[in-house]
Amino acid sequence: MSIDAYRWMVVCREFDRTLCAANPRWFPIEGEEATVVGSFIDLRADDAVAPHYRDPFVVYLMRGAEMWRLACQVLGKTCGYNKGRSVPFNGPVELNVVPWVAGDLGTTLGTATGAALAFQQEGSQRTCVCSFGDGTANRGDVHEALNLAACWRLPIVYVCQNNGWAISQPVGSYVAGSIARRADGYGIPGVCVDGNDVEAVRQAVAEAVSRARAGEGPSLIEARTWRWRGHWAGDTQPYRSANSEPPGIEDPLDLYAYRLLTERRTTLEELQTVHRTVEDEVREAMARAMAAPDATADDLGLEDVYA
Repeated sequence: MSIDAYRWMVVCREFDRTLCAANPRWFPIEGEEATVVGSFIDLRADDAVAPHYRDPFVVYLMRGAEMWRLACQVLGKTCGYNKGRSVPFNGPVELNVVPWVAGDLGTTLGTATGAALAFQQEGSQRTCVCSFGDGTANRGDVHEALNLAACWRLPIVYVCQNNGWAISQPVGSYVAGSIARRADGYGIPGVCVDGNDVEAVRQAVAEAVSRARAGEGPSLIEARTWRWRGHWAGDTQPYRSANSEPPGIEDPLDLYAYRLLTERRTTLEELQTVHRTVEDEVREAMARAMAAPDATADDLGLEDVYA
């Protein structure tokens, strides 16, 4: 357990809330912070990561990207890593984040599996962690990637970030049984964990990464969490009823703060300082991004497409 993991969860929430207020087309991640941070926090810098489409901005931050430049992506500013293109899905290539090659869900699984194949061929102990949603879990891309990785024993970990919804559809209407149990069909380990418990996610991913580095092949993890907000920030969610939320959903930040305090890993004052510091960082980053120039037609010219 660590205050660093808690800090990244706070960064995830505060930055996300600010971006939602700035861009109604932003995809909120509130409530899913433990799954994201737990999946990617302990990896080596030379490992590859392929985050789910709600996750890239905080994963880029965890790997050293600048917050204000990621904010520029969301605001369509020329100082963004891609001059405002692709929102935050694509950032600095040197951070080993698998780029989004299309605006379609599931495409990163093939690219991530290819990265794992490259690591195997180079004989390194590098690995890749790839996350995707419960809706994406039904795509053919997922079957093809898992089947190939299992056959070739590739060093990759697949994390299904099951937040209960695929846009407006509740998970029970399109998933029968457990996504984790699908691993049985590929002959690989599959586990289901509490996606609101960052330590449970960290432990499951650490064990799977250890297997991957040892040449024992891929694993599938289903992290069950909950999407607190709409599919996008401006989504009024008319498809949700008052009784659609399952009982026992806990705030992942509150849950982890309680554990840190009860196990005497931190103090209330230290947690409060984390919140104040992060709020200041987000405020300064957004102010700098807002002051940056908008991307123009000249900025988005052909020089970025053709050599």
